[in-house]
Amino acid sequence: MLLTVATTHQPATDLGFLLHKHPDRVQRFEQSFGTATVFYPEATQERCAVALMLDVDPVRLARSRGKGSPDFSLAQYVNDRPYAASSLLAVAMAQVFSTARSGRCASRQDLADSPIPLEVNIPVLPCRGGPSIAHRLFEPLGWAVEAQPIPLDDAFPEWGSSRYVRLRITGTVRLADTLNQLHVLLPALDESKHYWQGADEVDKLLRSGEAWLPNHPERDLITRRYLGRAGALRRVALARLAELGDDLDEVVEPAQDEEVRQPDDQRLPLNVQRHDAVHQVLLDAGVQSVIDLGCGSGQFLDRLVKTGVFTRVAGSDVSARSVQYAAARVRLEQMSERQAGRVQLFQSALTYEDDRFAGFDAAVLMEVVEHVDPSRLEALERVVWGVARPGLVVVTTPNSECNALYEGLTGMRHPDHRFEWTRSEFADWSERVAAAYGYTVEHRGIGQVDETFGAPTQMGIFTREAGRDD
Repeated sequence: MLLTVATTHQPATDLGFLLHKHPDRVQRFEQSFGTATVFYPEATQERCAVALMLDVDPVRLARSRGKGSPDFSLAQYVNDRPYAASSLLAVAMAQVFSTARSGRCASRQDLADSPIPLEVNIPVLPCRGGPSIAHRLFEPLGWAVEAQPIPLDDAFPEWGSSRYVRLRITGTVRLADTLNQLHVLLPALDESKHYWQGADEVDKLLRSGEAWLPNHPERDLITRRYLGRAGALRRVALARLAELGDDLDEVVEPAQDEEVRQPDDQRLPLNVQRHDAVHQVLLDAGVQSVIDLGCGSGQFLDRLVKTGVFTRVAGSDVSARSVQYAAARVRLEQMSERQAGRVQLFQSALTYEDDRFAGFDAAVLMEVVEHVDPSRLEALERVVWGVARPGLVVVTTPNSECNALYEGLTGMRHPDHRFEWTRSEFADWSERVAAAYGYTVEHRGIGQVDETFGAPTQMGIFTREAGRDD
């Protein structure tokens, strides 16, 4: 199998810094199913290309297969694995370029954070559904796509095309995003996994897809094809994508939602229920100005903007890209000057004081606190309740007790969660914060209530006590 990534960013040899692989060296990396080799067929100041070649050992691959693998007999040894890009190439790429996928590059961090011109070539790629599938998966991410079908036999054109394509994509994209997209989309195009899938497969999908998959128009298709036959894992993945709150306006099918225990006539995606509940709290409180702290790509922010009674709306997030997505979602550039005057978007971290956080009637922290390291929670508390001091603060966070109801879930609901609280842990934290900063707090549940474990999302409504404006 072969994959090449090239750039014309100058100096082009900076690609070696981003990948943490020197252009003058050939490096080999042993895998459980073969050997991955990294080398540079081109390395000039004008253009640099890196190649990842995976040599699959069919015997080692057969021996490493899980007991439930569908392949048997000669199919384990006679197949297209040695030359057709697949989930095996995605695994090798993820391991060999793991640091590059994280977006870290101490010597060229500004470059690692920037989109650069890239060209990706894969000579032989299984593409079930034909070239149109490649266009549907890559084009929404900003790539120009060339997917040429490979004939079954050049000598017999009447036989038609095989299920393989020759793929070339070009675009101006961050290298880390490119590698993470390939990690997910290569097996999605093949619609097959060639290794045993464990419970951590959903975490792998979310880690690689977090920055782009929730807003991809083919999110459900990608998720189903990436996870192959693992129906339980698909349901968990789709539910957790929906729960992020940064996903598409469209919702997943009820049977794929995380409220799998609800009666059919009551099922509604949890992020929709969460938005409804918080929105109603703000309306009932009669507030006029609201800031969405940790607004992500702006789904709830868009709802705030569309609510006329809120005369001033702001959103902030630690991720600059999320702020860009939020601006696009609310169509900030298309607003009239008067409309845009009531909306403010900015990048900022909740653990540091920022004057822009202050002056609002209400603040919303929807599924935010669990993404903060426990050692930094006190800093967030001081910034929000101690310095910004809105009259109303609404916090939502997962109820970890309900994780027992999630089919196939091990660990926490999202790989970036630093913790998840039980109901008593959340109550203890919120009551301590309220007492420390002069607020009262009311607790509510969001989502279908289980008699044993409670509601899947817990909400704290903090109201500043009269006379405690300092």
